[in-house]
Amino acid sequence: MAGKNLLVMHGGGPTAVINASLYGIVDEAKRSGAFAHVYGSHGGPAGMLSGTYIALDEIDDDVLAGLRDAPGSAIGTGRDALGGHYPQMVEVLVKNGIDVVMLTGGNGTMNTCALLQEACREAGADIQVIGVPKTMDNDIAEIDHAPGYGSAARYAAQSVGEVCCDVHSMPIHIVVVEVMGRSAGWVAAATALAEQCGQGGPDLIYVPERAFDEEAFLADCKRLIEEKGGGVVVASEGLHDAEGNPIVDPIMEVERETYFGDVSSHLANLIVARLGYKARSEKPGLLGRASMTLRSERDVDEAEEVGRAAVRAALDGATGVMVGIKRVPGEEYAVATDLIDVERVRLIERLLPDEFINEAGNGVTQAFKDWAAPLVGDLPQFVSFL
Repeated sequence: MAGKNLLVMHGGGPTAVINASLYGIVDEAKRSGAFAHVYGSHGGPAGMLSGTYIALDEIDDDVLAGLRDAPGSAIGTGRDALGGHYPQMVEVLVKNGIDVVMLTGGNGTMNTCALLQEACREAGADIQVIGVPKTMDNDIAEIDHAPGYGSAARYAAQSVGEVCCDVHSMPIHIVVVEVMGRSAGWVAAATALAEQCGQGGPDLIYVPERAFDEEAFLADCKRLIEEKGGGVVVASEGLHDAEGNPIVDPIMEVERETYFGDVSSHLANLIVARLGYKARSEKPGLLGRASMTLRSERDVDEAEEVGRAAVRAALDGATGVMVGIKRVPGEEYAVATDLIDVERVRLIERLLPDEFINEAGNGVTQAFKDWAAPLVGDLPQFVSFL
């Protein structure tokens, strides 16, 4: 059969919309008529290295369409350390007749794109390598936002809005909500949008972009107790002190991955021990990136579109690039896709800019709320007579 063979690989943790990007890739490739086969790498990098592929082009269109509503990764993903295996990976790709490889992931996966492209060139293999952005952390450089972030942000904002209603109803304690965010506080910052729900947003938000000051934190909490009788605090999992040390010792560290201790429990315990006041902790964890119920529909559509854009880029002969998302200036929210050299995004973490964090370092600015609101969408309004 004439046409190129396309392989899709997922890397790193899933998001609520990673499968929407996969759907965009497969559907666009099939519509183009330019591809003989479309495969998925079973289990991420390990599947690519072993040549274990899933024939996505043989799956019924009705089933493929369900990818838009599927959590996790439908083809599997992983964080396998590839080290010096790139030449071997190229051999496997050549052996299986792969012409185009699309790697969906964050800045670590974009580093894999760059290294794989280099290995292909050194081996003289004519294989196109294209990155498709994905991360709930929103820490990929050079783009306005990453697919996966809008859904994680919406989940965090609405969930915290619901907690705010609970605490507002019975202000007898402080609730500390921990959200994911290793080095960047984008998800934590999004909880400020909980104020749209009508009961006020979190009283305090702490992000990794600012060194955590325990005494300042306790002073903030004491003020909440005195003024309101309780409150809601949001903390990123990656909080650290002025020396860069995590405020809770990591449970385990494996290469770039840090398995953090329980930050929310630590902070709640500090309130109890130091202030003598009731406190409790909440930690949604993986629920924040797996929820289909609270996902952002805009995020789903944009995730699908970056997949389609990756196929169009491949048909135009592009390689060594990542599909980007740029916001189009204007009163109404709009975005467009572009192509970015993977060298500009590999292993580079995009942090919250200063103008998005308040002066005290315990909240966000209106500029951030204005930027994030279109990604999250309208939140429900909760009735209260208090």
